[in-house]
Amino acid sequence: MSMDVLQEKIRKAKNPSMVDLALKASDLAPGFQLEGESSAAAYGRFCRELLGALKGIVPAVRVGFTAFAVLGPDGLHELQSVLEAAAANGYYVLLEAPYILSPMMAQATADAVWGDHMLFPCDGLIISAYPGSDVLKPFLPYVKDKKKDLFPVVRTSNKSAPEIQDLLTGTRLVHGAAADLVNRFGADNIGKTGYARVGAVAGGNSAESLRNLRMKYPRLFLLIDDVDYSGCNAKICSNAFDRFGHGAVVCAGPTITAAWKLAETDGTDYLEQAVSAAERLKKNLTRYVTVL
Repeated sequence: MSMDVLQEKIRKAKNPSMVDLALKASDLAPGFQLEGESSAAAYGRFCRELLGALKGIVPAVRVGFTAFAVLGPDGLHELQSVLEAAAANGYYVLLEAPYILSPMMAQATADAVWGDHMLFPCDGLIISAYPGSDVLKPFLPYVKDKKKDLFPVVRTSNKSAPEIQDLLTGTRLVHGAAADLVNRFGADNIGKTGYARVGAVAGGNSAESLRNLRMKYPRLFLLIDDVDYSGCNAKICSNAFDRFGHGAVVCAGPTITAAWKLAETDGTDYLEQAVSAAERLKKNLTRYVTVL
């Protein structure tokens, strides 16, 4: 798959959103874990049920490596199972990699995820842009030769992000410098829809930042993160899309996966609440974004 496939799945579903399966243990419905079942197994089963319920509504799914790794030895087995289930259900599958600090570990991660053995099968991978170009480069051969997608993080949505990411460095903000770096790597990997297979992750709580990124980098596909955070909404996220409703996808986590908690139900309707929340997000986004 490639960024073109993600864009096509968004267009077909008329839904420019993605569900993030990074859950807390308390997000599982009460009593969901069976007697004798490990936390990792319950977590994986919950994710697979969500994937089944949201099939055909949400076109893409994001799965966090760390969210499964912290569950212990069985967690990585469940991660593989969830990734395989997502692909089998027709989703575009994005894996959020653990934080990578060195070129050596970048190469090891690229080979493990996209190499011959495909330990963690996925279409795209999220990494951080901030360690610099030598940590990005090991992934680029797979982007070019296997049509995989890379999403380096350039700006996050947490409250303290501006402490570093919005500082001035010369005439640019720090996250702007990160976007410049990422944009250079995408120039040789433009897909049929006009967007590079090296995209970027950007926080969804700054309309100005999203407008600037969209205007300055017309070939950069943007993953808008953390629509669940306060201060982020569909109107702000719409700044990341081009006039055809292309070039971006909005990622939501607990507002969908733990919708039963937000609705203050007993949790027995967790799948129905997740579907309703996904439909609401789609409706909110398409008030401002028309996907052609």
